[in-house]
Amino acid sequence: MFKFHDIQQNTDEWNLLRAGKLTGSKFGTIMANYGKPFGEPAKKYAVNIAIEQITGNPIPSGYSNAHMERGHEQEPIARDLYEQENFTDVSNGGFFESDFVGMSPDGLVDDDGVIEIKSVIPSVHYANIKRGSVDPAYKWQCIGNLKFCGRDWLDFISFCADFPVDKQLFVHRIRKKDLVSEFDMIDNRIDQFKILVDESKQKILNGNYDNY
Repeated sequence: MFKFHDIQQNTDEWNLLRAGKLTGSKFGTIMANYGKPFGEPAKKYAVNIAIEQITGNPIPSGYSNAHMERGHEQEPIARDLYEQENFTDVSNGGFFESDFVGMSPDGLVDDDGVIEIKSVIPSVHYANIKRGSVDPAYKWQCIGNLKFCGRDWLDFISFCADFPVDKQLFVHRIRKKDLVSEFDMIDNRIDQFKILVDESKQKILNGNYDNY
């Protein structure tokens, strides 16, 4: 069962809630090479989660780039445009948490929808429109949001302010009923990742870093 917190993203409270949890933005990291051992990015992420679980404190990424800053600035614009084009209201996505997983969707729609907004450069927006589906870079984040937020559908929103006004927004909807196998894959991989986190935690607590 997931608990919903109606809080704003990137606040101190939000960061504290995320500490020690597998978060939606990292689903792609743990789902990479599915069916094979975890890669180095997933192993490093497991160490961070283990440290957060031990200390209770979030580890700041300390990383930002022009794409991330653009996303923060343009996300409200994309949300407003989505509301206008779909004649709907988007409420705060907040934070959904269980004992190990935490999700921060970009917004909730009515009682059954959720959205994920990506503000992108022109070439990426063009590729998203041409593909006609979710950007593969965010596939697992979107599927995870849909699974753990308890909603029936998710709208992936690609926004590019550099495109012509009537082409700035691309929306592709995925539905829970079509993702049974993907949900099973996520459950399986999370179980494996929990073990990796626990192993990392024990190595840190016991001072045994062999074979890592």
